[in-house]
Amino acid sequence: MINKNVFVLLLIFIAILSRFLPHPPNFTPITAIALLSSKGFYNRWIVILIPILSLFISDLFLGLHGTIPFVYASFILIAVLGMYIKKINIVMVLLSSTVFFLVSNFGVWLLHYPISFEGLLKCYTLALPFFLNTILGDLVYGGLLIYPFYVLQRRNMFVIHR
Repeated sequence: MINKNVFVLLLIFIAILSRFLPHPPNFTPITAIALLSSKGFYNRWIVILIPILSLFISDLFLGLHGTIPFVYASFILIAVLGMYIKKINIVMVLLSSTVFFLVSNFGVWLLHYPISFEGLLKCYTLALPFFLNTILGDLVYGGLLIYPFYVLQRRNMFVIHR
């Protein structure tokens, strides 16, 4: 038997460490962390806090930037979405990627582009290559983090402490 909380926290810790490895831009585990925390913990404040702390701890080392409120807001939304769905699937991962793309790039537009329709269009158009990396990262890390969780849960391998 495996303690569910320890398992989830271990996966999250490993995912945080992966942000320090060389990787393409936006190919990160944070969406998978937000979704996994929504299924691994019952306390909604912990569910929201885990992806934010994961980002904040690694951002202290990787660098802080002006779009942090938008990036963090996107992961709060993803964690909340995760709380309201029954099971994480590919559609949910792709929806989460889209939420991140829309919210974070809205912040990029507000801070770095002319506040016009043309500026908005240019911002989102130039962000499309990053969106592909986001989708790929979310699918890869979603599979690496969430799939083992569901396998162990299905086999009743978790000891659950509330």
